[in-house]
Amino acid sequence: MESKNIMKEAHQVAETVTRELSEEELSKLLADTDCIVEFKQNKLEAEAQKNWDLFYKRNTTKFFKDRHWTKREFEELACTTGNLKDRLILFEVGCGVGNFMFPLLEDNPNLYIYACDFSPRAVEFVKSHSLFDAHRCTVFECDILKNDVTCNVQRESVDIATLIFVLSAIHPDKMVEAVQNVSKTLKPGGQLLVRDYGLYDHAMLRFSKGHKLAECFYVRQDGTRAYYFSLEKFDAIMEEAGLQKTSSTYIQRSTINKKEGIDVPRIFVQGKFTKPS
Repeated sequence: MESKNIMKEAHQVAETVTRELSEEELSKLLADTDCIVEFKQNKLEAEAQKNWDLFYKRNTTKFFKDRHWTKREFEELACTTGNLKDRLILFEVGCGVGNFMFPLLEDNPNLYIYACDFSPRAVEFVKSHSLFDAHRCTVFECDILKNDVTCNVQRESVDIATLIFVLSAIHPDKMVEAVQNVSKTLKPGGQLLVRDYGLYDHAMLRFSKGHKLAECFYVRQDGTRAYYFSLEKFDAIMEEAGLQKTSSTYIQRSTINKKEGIDVPRIFVQGKFTKPS
C-alpha cells in the first residue's frame, strides 16, 4: 500500500518496460507456485468491502498521505480559470478519506467533484472533513461491481474520471466490468486517469508463500488484495472496456531512507485513456 512513512522519494523515470529482477528475486517468484484454495478466495471476494471498512476503522485518516503529486503527473487536473464555462467535472472512484480530492478542491476553485468509495466508514470520514463542502462535491458509497454509478453521477456528464490505486483491489476477472461502469459517466472525449501498482513492485516481491491468489494477484495480512499490472495487461483492460489509449507507461521510482540504508524500488503503471467521441 501507498502509505505514510519516513522514507523520501528520489527521482522517478517513465519506462515502457518494468525493471529486471535479480536472481534471488526471480527464484523467489518462481518458487511461489501454490495459490490459496478456492474456498478462501471466495471468502475474500465476499468480504472485500468488510475488509476495507475495517482497514479504515484501524487507520482512520492517518494511513495515506495527501496526493499532491497528482497535478504533477496529470496536467489535466491543473487549475482552470474562474470562468463558469471552464468548470471541470471530475469523478473520483475509490476516494478513501479524501487524500486526492481535498488538495484538488483547495487548488482549483472551479472544480466540482463526485467521489465514491465502497467503504461506508471512508465516506463518513470524507463528509466530516473540515474542507468538505456540499456545494462543491458529492460523496457517496458505491461498489462499482454491484451498483450502477449513473444512479449518482449523470451519464456522459464528467470531464475526467480517476482510478488511483483502485483496480488493483479488484479481482482481475472483474476489472473490465468496473472500468465500463465508470466510463458511462464520461463525456465523449472525456478522459480516465489511472495509476496503480506495477509488475515487480517492491511490495509484490515482499509477499511470502501463502499469500498468492493468482498470477500477479496477492492478499495482504488484513485481507485486502493487490494486483500488480504489466503494461500489456493494463492496456488490454482499457481497450476491452472500450477506451482509447492516450498514453501509458511504467513509473519507476526509488524510495530512500538514508538513515536506515534502504533503497526501495517502486513500480507503478500510469495511463490516460479517452472515451471515443
